[in-house]
Amino acid sequence: MTDAEILERFYQDGNNEWLGILLQRYTLLLYGVCMKYLRNEDEAKDAVQQIFLKAITELQKYKVDYFKSWLYMVARNHCLMKLRDKGKATLEIRERMATVEPEEEGIRLNHLHKERTLNLLAEALNELNPEQKQCITLFYLENRSYQEIAEISGLSPMQVKSCIQNGKRNLKISLEKKLKEEGG
Repeated sequence: MTDAEILERFYQDGNNEWLGILLQRYTLLLYGVCMKYLRNEDEAKDAVQQIFLKAITELQKYKVDYFKSWLYMVARNHCLMKLRDKGKATLEIRERMATVEPEEEGIRLNHLHKERTLNLLAEALNELNPEQKQCITLFYLENRSYQEIAEISGLSPMQVKSCIQNGKRNLKISLEKKLKEEGG
């Protein structure tokens, strides 16, 4: 069965066993992603379990179309938040910089700039009001239509459009401010 077929069965009958099958498929992928970011076996194993719980909770609230991509984003964001919460993000980035070959310098700097920008964007997203955050997340990260977002959020399609427009503008302002504060 494909991921989409399993998800469809879960959404039809609400049986968490379907999610168990799906999550079992991606256990190694999740562990690999967590190891990449956390670089600690025990922390990575704990993170996989936490991501499983988050996935089960979120999938009961929202319909996801592209499970593998969605799960990867959940795992990546979880790990980045753990690193940020520990204050290790800059230390981890410095350690990664030290292991890069000199000829990869330009690629590495570009990657670090993008990673820093994505981290700041995640912070800015968390600063939005709940409606804007939900609409932006559903529209840009889960590729939902205005109508789907309206059904999920209880807002009208015009309110969804407004939340997305205002949220996008607020994200841009916040991101520019954060980049300026960091000297970037």
